[in-house]
Amino acid sequence: MRILIIGAVAAGTSAAAKARRNNDKAEIVIYDKDIDISYSACGLPYYIGGEIEGIDELTPRNPEFFLKKYNVDIKTKHKVVKIDHLNKTLTIKNMNLNEVFVDNFDKLVIATGATPFIPDVEGIQSDNVFFLRNVQSAKSIHNFIQNNKPKNAVIVGTGFIGFEMLENLIAEDINVTIIEQQNKIAPNLDQDMSRFLENILMQKGIKILKEATLTKIENDKVTLKVDTLTKSEQDVNIIEGEIELQSDMVIMATGVKPNINLAIEAGVEVGVTGAIKVDNHMQTNLPDIYACGDCIETFSLITGKPSYKPLGSTANKTGRIAGDVITGGNIKYKGNLGTGIFKLFDLTVANTGLSEAEAIKEGFDIQVCHNIKPDKPSYFKGKEMVIKAIADKKTEKILGVQIVGYDGVDKRIDVFVTLITYGAKVDELFHLDLAYAPPFSTTKDPVHYTGMILDKLLC
Repeated sequence: MRILIIGAVAAGTSAAAKARRNNDKAEIVIYDKDIDISYSACGLPYYIGGEIEGIDELTPRNPEFFLKKYNVDIKTKHKVVKIDHLNKTLTIKNMNLNEVFVDNFDKLVIATGATPFIPDVEGIQSDNVFFLRNVQSAKSIHNFIQNNKPKNAVIVGTGFIGFEMLENLIAEDINVTIIEQQNKIAPNLDQDMSRFLENILMQKGIKILKEATLTKIENDKVTLKVDTLTKSEQDVNIIEGEIELQSDMVIMATGVKPNINLAIEAGVEVGVTGAIKVDNHMQTNLPDIYACGDCIETFSLITGKPSYKPLGSTANKTGRIAGDVITGGNIKYKGNLGTGIFKLFDLTVANTGLSEAEAIKEGFDIQVCHNIKPDKPSYFKGKEMVIKAIADKKTEKILGVQIVGYDGVDKRIDVFVTLITYGAKVDELFHLDLAYAPPFSTTKDPVHYTGMILDKLLC
């Protein structure tokens, strides 16, 4: 059996590794147009900010590693230009030699990932504008900072990448303003939790502009169109409904879209979210062609409806499933909760499941609670942890959780992930035998308190 995989980052290499474990005789080849493979994209902001000293720490596995350990042949700088599903062939351009050739497959895995969303803005192609998507883009940002010593920067977007870049540019002594087109920051949070996070950031002196649209980029400034100004929006020049900000560099963190043009041209079906439609075995509509990672549409564990969640954890998981199934396995994807977490200075922000707004939109009759408790005792310098939980009144099951806090947010969100995944009811939270010692938590954990509050509200 000959297995070809398009894409050699999280999903593609995960598929190859699992396929090899299942079948030690299959020929496995991965084609990737990039030069870097199997890298930790989520670690790139911390290389830019200096917390990770060398980019090589984020790229520990090269093609030689995969050939030696898994007998997987990874060909970099090889761009797949056509998929012929009827004849089961790929047309590939060797970018090193500028030659085109054809390869055949028995099974094909598409793991082409996602590509940055590029808004139509004057100056967006300027040399001081960056999209953080891969190792080479991280190197470009790092080199620009080291060579040009920028004093001011603008970050467009308040998702994971936007906030992580905010922290790491400030670590490089750059004056940063972060702008958001919507009326709230952090798209995964509800309005109330977003406002709470924004207030903390304002107290730290972070400059935030909401309801602001980037319209023009120049060498030393950007122009924004704004609807209203709030007290967090200071030190700006307002000219006829527009703002000019001094900016030596711009980081575009405006989100991503699935990289699916190649798949579409081959006749692969696209789902309602605009990503490749697959079943729970990662099978596309075409025989012997599978897809995984940031290019696919998955589904919500709670509603069962299609969703697009381009997350590293999901990419690895779906890649493993694809690799298993193409070599005779039967692992099935069970759905996602869209669980996310990011660090912002001394804060941690996390979410899982449905937000309040999403739950209402889905027609749930919900009960919401806000639980503010210390993450550990005061004599261990415990700090406030704010937990927002959304429960279904009918089933008394938890639908979603959002947390803003300092220590132990990751532990608590993972507890809630487990509870939601296995359908626990709110009255069961109190009975969890969670680990306790004063350096880590209070005797009744914030998770316990959340269950107690929800249980009381639902009575």
